[in-house]
This record gives sequence, C-alpha cells and structure tokens, in this order.
Amino acid sequence: MYLDQDNAPNINQLTAFRRDLHMHPELKYEENRTADKIAAYLTALGIPMLRGMGTTGIVASIYGRGRDASNPGPAIGIRADMDALPVQETNQFGHISQYPGRMHACGHDGHTTMVMGAAELLAAQRDFDGTVHLIFQPGEEGGAGARAMMQDGLFTQFPCQAVFALHNWPALPQGQMGVRVGPIMAAALRFEIVVRGRGGHAALPHTTVDPIPVACSIVGQLQTLVSRGTDPLDAAVLTVGKIESGTVENIIPDEARIYGTCRNLTLASQQFLIDGLHRVCSHIAEAHFASAEVIIKPGYPNTTNHRKEALFMGEVMREMVGNTHAHTDVLPAMTAEDFGFMLEEVPGAYGWIGNGADGQPGVGLHNPGYDFNDNNIALGAKFWDRLARRWLETQALR
Repeated sequence: MYLDQDNAPNINQLTAFRRDLHMHPELKYEENRTADKIAAYLTALGIPMLRGMGTTGIVASIYGRGRDASNPGPAIGIRADMDALPVQETNQFGHISQYPGRMHACGHDGHTTMVMGAAELLAAQRDFDGTVHLIFQPGEEGGAGARAMMQDGLFTQFPCQAVFALHNWPALPQGQMGVRVGPIMAAALRFEIVVRGRGGHAALPHTTVDPIPVACSIVGQLQTLVSRGTDPLDAAVLTVGKIESGTVENIIPDEARIYGTCRNLTLASQQFLIDGLHRVCSHIAEAHFASAEVIIKPGYPNTTNHRKEALFMGEVMREMVGNTHAHTDVLPAMTAEDFGFMLEEVPGAYGWIGNGADGQPGVGLHNPGYDFNDNNIALGAKFWDRLARRWLETQALR
C-alpha cells in the first residue's frame, strides 16, 4: 500500500502544530491566529498564498513542474475547515483548550493539519503537471464559510476542475476511510416559530390566549411530519431544540418562540417539511384563537458527491488502507456540511477518515470530550498527496 512508502511529512512538527491549534480554538470568522499559524507554515515551505478570502480564509497554490500562476494547467482543490465550536472542553490532557467555552470539538484542527502535511509532501517533490490549490476555509460551523469564499471569487481566481474534502469520522475506527456516490451529508435549515396570543394574569386564564400550550401542541404535532408524512426510505429529521416564553410564574405571556432544524437528503422531502411547518403551525394556532408565524432560515445544501470523483476518491482510499478498510458505499449522515456549496459549483467528493482508537469508534463530534486522533496526521497527509498526484495524472492522460 502507498502508506508503506518512505516519504512522510514532519510528523512531530505537525503534531505540535495540531495541538497548538487545539489549545487556541477560534470561532467562525475569528480564525485570525489560526490563519497566521497556517500562513507562517506555508511561507516556510515557500508556498504562495492569498489571505483574507471569505474574511479569514487562505488559498495556497502549489505549482507543478513548469507551472505558475499565469499557466496553472489542470488544477485540483483540497479544502480544510479551520473554525472551532462554542463548547466547554472537559478533557484533561496537556493540549486542552486555553479559552473557556471554546474548543475544537469537530476536528477542524486535524483537518487543517492533514492538509498542511500534504503541503509539505507536494512542495518537496513537484514532479506533477498542474496545480494543487489548498483551501483553508473559515466559518464552517454555521457560518457558511464555503459560500463566503466563493462569493469572494474562490473559483474565479483559483479555477479548479475538481475539489475534495475529508472529515474525521468517530464512527469509523482509525485506519479506515469511507465515501459514497451521491448524498453523503444532509441539507439543513433552521426555523423559528413565533406563537402570538394575549397575555394576562395567571389566575385569569379565560381572559387570555395562552401561547405556551399552543406552542406545546405545535411541537408535538410537528413530529408526525416525519413519522407519518415522509417515506421511511427517504431520511428526514425535524428537531425542536429550544423553546422560550414568559418572564415569571404568575404571568401568561403574549408570545412563545420555538426554534429548530430540518434535515433532508432530497429537495422534495425538504419542501414537504417546510410546507408542513406552515400548515401545522397556522392551523393549530387558529384552533386556539392564536396566530403563528413561521420563519425559515436557509442553511446548507446537501453534500452530494459527484459519481466520477467519488469513485476516484474510493480508489485512492483502497490504495491507502486496503480493500477491507476502505468503505466506498457508506450510509449518508444527517449532519450538514457547507462543502455542499462547493460541490454545487465544482465536481468533487467528500469523504470520511476514521477517528476511533484501538479498533473502536471514538468520542462523538461536538462532544466536550472529543479530540482528533493524531495517528490520522500521517495517513491524511499521504492520502491528500496521493490523491492530488493521481488526479493530475488522470488529467494528463486525457
């Protein structure tokens, strides 16, 4: 397998780099220190870059033999996200977050480090024909940083014929990888429901229109949209994550607010849930002499892998970890990922790299006890190096 070859990035230096990022997590669009660290590393490798795309994003370009910015040849994009989450870390190891209420609970520190390792390998041996654009993206966690970079001209200034990304995946043991053709991550949108009634004294409920029981009825009935309204084989999730209303115990408030998300693998089922939200909310509110306003907040599209690129990614995974550890038809996840924006514009694929330990699944994403598995640094770096070189080879054979 390719892993057995001698070429390897500086693992000790990269591990220290990853743990430094973990100790200094930065939230969406605040990744200034992170960007500085990435830029310094790239500068030491002699790799030119553009900073500030999509606020704090970086695009670094590694040119193969005889290529430069004026003549890049075929180009491939490799994307890594940089931002952390507003989570209080509970780990006890030496590289725990130094910032209260912030941590790398989704492994973006590791994603960035794997691509930095690939940068070392690609820059050291530029015997390929074409260009590799390394895309360090801000704001994946709810900030649509991929779209922000695209709106800033990502694929206009750095045209790519294909774009790829990896996410660590705790459900897979370390040393295994996965990909699939078609949707691998769900589309997600957020909604807010404002239930309006008429407030008053808690001792005189008959003189009010209490929005709280109306909101409770709405939450209960919304669950039937998925359980009784969607095809069981067409995955959909509707979750209410927050309800707020009132100020004190003895006052019936004027309104209640419901917040939640919808996740779907198809546009048809997403539209069904949107229509259902409006229908259920308005009818239940009317039945109780109240009103309900539904506010839809567009989120991320499906992350849908293109067939040719997903099959190619799977081939490289098999070369790296072997047939038994490369899963090329994984089940899609209902989590969302803004890499879907990039795949709407450029062909490509999104895969998973196992983050478990000792052959077992690992701590889940967004968990306060999560940490990226540093054994993935070498595997991920070599995978990206191999994938980029192999893809550019296929372009030369056309």
